[in-house]
Amino acid sequence: MATERRVSRVASLIKREVSQMLLNDIKDDRVGAGMVSVTDVDVSGDLQHAKIFVSIYGTDEARAATMAGLKSATGFVRAELGHRVRLRRTPEVVFLEDRSIERGTRILSLLNQLSEERHANHPEDDGDDSDRSPNDISPAEA
Repeated sequence: MATERRVSRVASLIKREVSQMLLNDIKDDRVGAGMVSVTDVDVSGDLQHAKIFVSIYGTDEARAATMAGLKSATGFVRAELGHRVRLRRTPEVVFLEDRSIERGTRILSLLNQLSEERHANHPEDDGDDSDRSPNDISPAEA
């Protein structure tokens, strides 16, 4: 088992190298169908397996095509990692789609929508201190 520090360092190296490969080396047109970025890399404690989380911006068809392109490029990515990152054994690589950014954006839009509805239904609440408790009032205000 590798130390936690080593696992973290290897994960950051893999993230950097795979990001460079996505920009320059992978020639599959499907990978370029959506804007792809590596969001995280999870490396197992024995450094034998690496889950690469990618965020894909685009339509559902572009996402599916990009994931198919990444799956077909897995062998190339692993071979390149073997050359670029000096490890005794190159980890098995798996690409997984990360939709956390999309979920975060959706939650933010829902919160903004709720806020707008609240202000539309209760415009008199703007600047109103009726929801303050007596403990919130400073002695100067009393």
